Amino acid sequence: MAKSQQTYSKSEKEKKRLKKREDKQKKKEARRLEAKENPQGIQFAYVDYNGNLTDTPPDPSLKPEFEVESIEVSIPKMAEGDREAFNPVRTGKVSFFDTSKGFGFIVDTENQEKYFTHVSGIIDEIAENDNVTFELEKGQRGMNAVKVTLVK
Repeated sequence: MAKSQQTYSKSEKEKKRLKKREDKQKKKEARRLEAKENPQGIQFAYVDYNGNLTDTPPDPSLKPEFEVESIEVSIPKMAEGDREAFNPVRTGKVSFFDTSKGFGFIVDTENQEKYFTHVSGIIDEIAENDNVTFELEKGQRGMNAVKVTLVK
């Protein structure tokens, strides 16, 4: 006689699957009965013209009117007077510089932000507390100070 292929774990899994299916069917029936008892159905929430949630539909007469021609889909063009002269050269003060490792940090005088600088981007010899001018360049971890020169 051959031994049954049905193991204990297989039969347990089958029982769990059948129980899950049965529970799902019971929940479905309960929802169906609840829907019959409550004739109103699903309750709605409406959004009025100011973006607030209400339980009554919004009044169409309060809907704001817009002129289609006044809607701009593109970026508005700037006038010549609106443009500021952008100077890429910035000024700052060296807050930290390690000559043995070849890197340091410069604090910008305008916005007090710290920028990383490496010896490869330095033109003059710098030390801590020196006033310098520099340009910014996008690096791997943020903006880096390059073309660093000493202010005399």
